[in-house]
Amino acid sequence: MLNKIIGEKPAGLQKRASGLRFLWLTLALIVVDQLTKQWVIRVFDLYESIEVMPYLNLTYVRNMGAAFSFLSDQGGWQRWLFTCLAIAVSVVLLIWLRRNPVGMWRQNLAFSLILAGAIGNVIDRIIYGYVIDFLDVYVNDWHWPAFNVADMAITVGAVLMLLEAFFEQRQEPKA
Repeated sequence: MLNKIIGEKPAGLQKRASGLRFLWLTLALIVVDQLTKQWVIRVFDLYESIEVMPYLNLTYVRNMGAAFSFLSDQGGWQRWLFTCLAIAVSVVLLIWLRRNPVGMWRQNLAFSLILAGAIGNVIDRIIYGYVIDFLDVYVNDWHWPAFNVADMAITVGAVLMLLEAFFEQRQEPKA
């Protein structure tokens, strides 16, 4: 009765905090990813490169494929395959974030990072038909495949997921 008077919900009906609270990070990374790509398009010509520091160039390239330009030399069907795959992964990650309690912050962080990267690259594929890459790490004449902020988010998120798989996560006690 007192719950009705003061507007509190009974304990069984209260919304629990979920991993969706980490979506601010996803949104922030998508914005940074898209802003950096727009900057590269405005400032650089295709394949133009400038040295930022030893072992790092900014080089504007277009990736028609997936990681490491996988399937980039195909006829264009891969654009839609990778777009649909990334959208499906994004939906699954959103469901997992919704189901995860907020206290599973390591896993929620990993999911949020991967989600940001997937969406950042999907935006490119839908708008341009390719992903804009511009970070070129190299040693002597050997160059790692160019990447972008979205790719970094996916990589860090995947590493966090692997670490999470090897180390048991304990929920933080509620204050």
